Amino acid sequence: MSDGTKIEWTEATWNPITGCSVTSPGCTNCYAMKLAGTRLRDHPSRVGLTAESKAGPVWTGETRFNEEWLGQPLRWKRPRMIFVCAHGDLFHESVPDDWIDRVFAVMALAPQHTFQVLTKRADRMRAYLSSPVRASLILDGTFRGKRWVDVTEPDMRTALGNWPLPNVWLGVSVEDQQRADERIPDLLATPAAVRWLSCEPLLGPVDLTAIPTGGYEDGEMNAVAPYTWEAEVAQWRDSGSTDWRAEFEDWYQVSADKTGPMHSAIDWIVAGGESGPGARPMQPDWARSLRDQCAAASVPFFFKQWGNFRPTSDVNGEYMQRASKKEAGRLLDGRLHDEMPSAAA
Repeated sequence: MSDGTKIEWTEATWNPITGCSVTSPGCTNCYAMKLAGTRLRDHPSRVGLTAESKAGPVWTGETRFNEEWLGQPLRWKRPRMIFVCAHGDLFHESVPDDWIDRVFAVMALAPQHTFQVLTKRADRMRAYLSSPVRASLILDGTFRGKRWVDVTEPDMRTALGNWPLPNVWLGVSVEDQQRADERIPDLLATPAAVRWLSCEPLLGPVDLTAIPTGGYEDGEMNAVAPYTWEAEVAQWRDSGSTDWRAEFEDWYQVSADKTGPMHSAIDWIVAGGESGPGARPMQPDWARSLRDQCAAASVPFFFKQWGNFRPTSDVNGEYMQRASKKEAGRLLDGRLHDEMPSAAA
C-alpha cells in the first residue's frame, strides 16, 4: 500500500488483499509475485503466499485479507487515482465474496477517489457485479457502524441508480489475442462506470474489432465501438414503475444469464512492454495496432512503457534491442500517449 507510486497511470496503490496464482502467460514475470517471495517474504501480508521453484518465487494460490489497510482510502482526503489490489487479484477464486463486499464498501464511502480495479478473472467479476444481492448489500448495508449509502427503503431506486459505483473503473488484463477473446466479453457484460484494458505485458498482437461474444449474442463484436446501452438504463430509472425492485433484479439477471444486450464498449486502453529479469520483447507493431484501433474509435490510449527492450533499426529493418527501462522510455513513434477517460475529470 502506498500513497504515491511509480506506476504511470495511477497515483496510489491499495492492497487490502494480497496473494494470487499464475493463470496465464502474462503472470510469468509478475513483479508482485517476485517481491512477495524475496524482499517482502517475511512481511505479515506476504508470509506463505509464495513457494520456491527453479524459476524463483511462485504464488501458492493463498490470499490474505489485510484488515489494517482496509480503511486507508478513507483517511486520504485529497482525491487520488487508486490502483486496487496491485499485489493480488480482487476476484481471485480464493477470495470470499464478503472480502470483496468490504472493499467495495470502502470505495462507496470514498467518492472523492477514483478506484482502478484490474483482474484476470473476468468471469468472477461479471458474476459478482451482476448480482442484485451484492448491489443492495453494499448500497444499503453497514460498514463499521456507518451507512454505506444513507437511504431509506422508498429511496432505494435512487441508491440503486448509483450502481455500478461511478468512481470505480473495472478492467481486465489482456496480454494476447487468446486472453482478449476470453476476458473481454465478460468485461463488456459487467456493470461498470468505466471499462478498461491493461495490455501489459503485451505478448502478441490484439485485434479488438472482432471479439467473440461468448454467447451474449450471435457473431462477433467490436470492443472499441460505442454502444447506447446507457440509454436503456436511463429509461428504466425514469419509468416511474412502483415495482422497481423486481425490475432491478430482472435487469441484472439478464446480464448474468448472458442473454441481454451488450453493455457499453471499452473506455480506456493501457499498453506496455515487460520489464525486469527475463523480460520478453514487445514488437512495435503490436503497440501501434492498439494505438490505431483506439484512434479510429476515439478511445483514450495510454502507452505505459517499452520495458527492457527498445525499438531500433539498421539496414535490415526494425528490431528490438535490450535496454534499461529508463533508456527505452515511453515514446511510441516519438510521441507520448497519456490519454485518460473523460471520467477522470
